[in-house]
Amino acid sequence: MNKLVMVINGRGGVGKDALCEALKTQFKVVNKSSVDPIKEIATRYGWRGEKTPKARKFLADLKQVFVEYNDLPTAYLIEQYQAFMDSDADILCVHIREAPEIAKFTAKIPTKCITMLIRRPDPNGIAPYGNAADDEVENYVYDYVFDNVLSLDESGMAFCTLIRSVMENDEGNG
Repeated sequence: MNKLVMVINGRGGVGKDALCEALKTQFKVVNKSSVDPIKEIATRYGWRGEKTPKARKFLADLKQVFVEYNDLPTAYLIEQYQAFMDSDADILCVHIREAPEIAKFTAKIPTKCITMLIRRPDPNGIAPYGNAADDEVENYVYDYVFDNVLSLDESGMAFCTLIRSVMENDEGNG
């Protein structure tokens, strides 16, 4: 089976990590985020893992500073991609929120990469988080959209089926 690099995106709380975990039941998966190195820096200086709008804005703003300064998020993801290609893993899930950063990453890797938007309806309506990284996730043309509307187990199985189909039908990927 071919390797698959997948940029996965969606608003907070739609189940991106749960779906990546579901993939682990059938595949060897590496799950990385462009904000991982930013979280390490933020933790060192007081961020405690909270997911409040204020904390989300802080991480998004700090990430943007590093994008402009030395492109740390993309450099980190390229390192993770290279390690993935040298590993026995099947799938690299790459979490990137910002459309320009998605385009930059996909252009820098030689392997074909699919992009996936995860959506889940919110019965209370979609409230803005107050930062572009979270609020503008749908401002990109994704290869696939997965509506996460089933139970956790059913969604996981449906997502695995979709990804298996993508991997089996995508000749020359990896």
